[in-house]
Amino acid sequence: MNSSSKPRILVTAAAGKTGTAVTQQLLEKGYPVNAFVRRHDHRSEALSNAGASIFVGDLVEPDDLRQAMRGVQRAYFLAPWTPTQLHGAMNFAVAAEDAQLEVVVALTQWLAHPNHPSVATRKSYLTDRIFSGMAKVDTVTVNTGWFADNYMEVLGTVAQLGIFPFRLGEGKTAPVSNEDIARVAVGALVDPAPHVGKYYRPTGPELLDPHQLAAIYAKVLGRPVKYQELSEKMFLKALKSMGMAPYLVANLRHYIEDYRRGSFEAGAPNDVVLEVGGSKPEDFETITRRYVAANPMSRPSVANKLRAVAEFMKILLTPAPDLAAYERALNLPILRAPEYSVDNQAWRETHAVTGAFGTTSAFNDGHLRIPSQNSRDLVLRDRTRSVPGKEGGGIQNSTIPSTISIA
Repeated sequence: MNSSSKPRILVTAAAGKTGTAVTQQLLEKGYPVNAFVRRHDHRSEALSNAGASIFVGDLVEPDDLRQAMRGVQRAYFLAPWTPTQLHGAMNFAVAAEDAQLEVVVALTQWLAHPNHPSVATRKSYLTDRIFSGMAKVDTVTVNTGWFADNYMEVLGTVAQLGIFPFRLGEGKTAPVSNEDIARVAVGALVDPAPHVGKYYRPTGPELLDPHQLAAIYAKVLGRPVKYQELSEKMFLKALKSMGMAPYLVANLRHYIEDYRRGSFEAGAPNDVVLEVGGSKPEDFETITRRYVAANPMSRPSVANKLRAVAEFMKILLTPAPDLAAYERALNLPILRAPEYSVDNQAWRETHAVTGAFGTTSAFNDGHLRIPSQNSRDLVLRDRTRSVPGKEGGGIQNSTIPSTISIA
């Protein structure tokens, strides 16, 4: 089946971590891809060389989205983690309906509920609601938990100093790779019918605590590695010294607290990567070996060790960020009684259960609805003519009723 007979798919944030993997996997399967990126750089050039059509734009610009969606039937959506996150999501939903897309696979957030202290997480919750409310476009939602990639931000320190510094408490998660997240998204994009209306959370194969993560680092690197718990102040100083944007720091501090309380442990692991993505999820050792092989800072040398020491000293000398002042300056909404996810009863009832957001999740079964006219028309078209790229028939639409909380 040649690419011209398959549906064209738009990938937003195509130069990002999951967007790149989604684009590459779709191209490998022969699907034509419109890669939506913020700028031309070496990443977009690599995607172009691989066969993607590059569209430079911004989600807050409606005309950019309209242009990128011309000739497109399906899309992968991921909003950049910026203050304009929700604005971009709303623009995308409007453009998707105007373009009469068949289906959107949206990557949002496992923690999402309306009373979370993180404004970005509340925006993710609203994004879920906006997308599930699209009348003419079917959706699949991927509520991702903790990325294995997050741990790799400190790989140089781990490799050179034998310390795995983080603020995880005794929390556990089943870390999932960017590639496995992409496999789930691609599985839903190329064969939407079984997945429309469902919520999936890709996970790795096993729950790991910080000390087990450190042990895997030690095995891969061939040196002793000890987990080092950071204070909140030191953790925030580290994020600032790494050049992380204040908006991201302001929200990440809440995700770390959720991690420590067990929110990412809830419902993990599950079968999503295998059943939707088509392969067994990568374990943390496999993921770590790939990052170690690709990162020059993982190689033992005097220069690398001096650099790691210098980066540590930079953290010590960096003033802690004043996040309260930052939030006031942006006039970010502060709730009267915010709750972390694991402390929210409605969230626990749907998320803190075995196999939550897996392929056999009772949450999904309880929210499936009668297919929309749009989806019935797709089924009819696919059954009466051969349309490559729509394997398995048409899309059976299912959305979440407006009276039901998705958090």
